Amino acid sequence: MDRVPALYALLIGRPVSLYAAAVLRIGYGLLYLVFLLREFPHRDEIWGPGSPWTPALARTLFDQTGWASLLTLSDSRAYFEFCYAAAVATSALFMLGWRTRAVSVLFAAVVASFHARAIFMTDGGDNLILLMAVYLVFTACGRRWSLDARRDALRAAAGRGEGDRPHRETGVLRRHVRDARLTAVTVLHNCGMLVIAAQVCFLYGSAGLYKVQGGTWGNGTALHYALNLHLFQPWPALSGMVDEHEVLITAACYLTVLLQVAFPFVLFGRLKYPVLAMLLVMHVSIAVLMGLPLFSAAMIVADAVFLPDGFYRSLAGWWRRATRRGGAAATAPPPRTEATLVPVQATPTA
Repeated sequence: MDRVPALYALLIGRPVSLYAAAVLRIGYGLLYLVFLLREFPHRDEIWGPGSPWTPALARTLFDQTGWASLLTLSDSRAYFEFCYAAAVATSALFMLGWRTRAVSVLFAAVVASFHARAIFMTDGGDNLILLMAVYLVFTACGRRWSLDARRDALRAAAGRGEGDRPHRETGVLRRHVRDARLTAVTVLHNCGMLVIAAQVCFLYGSAGLYKVQGGTWGNGTALHYALNLHLFQPWPALSGMVDEHEVLITAACYLTVLLQVAFPFVLFGRLKYPVLAMLLVMHVSIAVLMGLPLFSAAMIVADAVFLPDGFYRSLAGWWRRATRRGGAAATAPPPRTEATLVPVQATPTA
């Protein structure tokens, strides 16, 4: 009970993990933008009027499942092309953080619409991106590393920030409304980040517990069978070479289960940093060996929510110092060669 006031202050005092929220916004906006551009040549077969899963079939399924999609409002090809161009623009604007509060709602609608339109062509990565797009609507993910943050900084520098307008907000009622709005935004943001963290913990924990129940994970052969599935062999020679190391494959099976089951219990100590590093290696391996880059990238971005803001601030400071040194080196005068080291001649006297 002594910690209740501290938890209450943490909930409404200030928005937490603003840099982590910005990383999630940039990461998922970029992922979906690359995904739409990558599938641009196949857009009609996947989501358009020429898809084998026609808009009429999709609407019939929506009547049973309760889903909805903006893409099924019309069967016109011109309408579909407009929606696709709008989805690309929305993903880019969400990644850049332009009018983030409104664009985040549009981004969630875009992801849900494309997800529902081709529901039978989605995988775990698509499901995670859909969930995160909905959760990010409730966060203040545009306050750092965004065009909104840059615009607010320019306004504050020009004397038009929030703190320079007390004479226009002297009314008691107006001040209370402003304070209530700020408190509501803070609570929604903190709750949204908590839900995102809980979602990732539930994902890892449930995946680990399901693996524990499987016989192939218990005897260390699960990855052997996964590496020999032709559907998940982008480079069969590489998969075969990795599969030759039986001891390594068995150790990787047990380590994967251990990391996923233990993940929710190591978040409150320093042990989470090596665990996150090993999970990063695991997801990169999945992307390369099994040809699932979207799923792996979605999981890597989700793991970023557990890194503190101090880490991102130090990373940004390191980047500024590196670019400053690079700029100074580029503008520095060229060193003098031996040919220029000539002593100054004495001035002739009259």
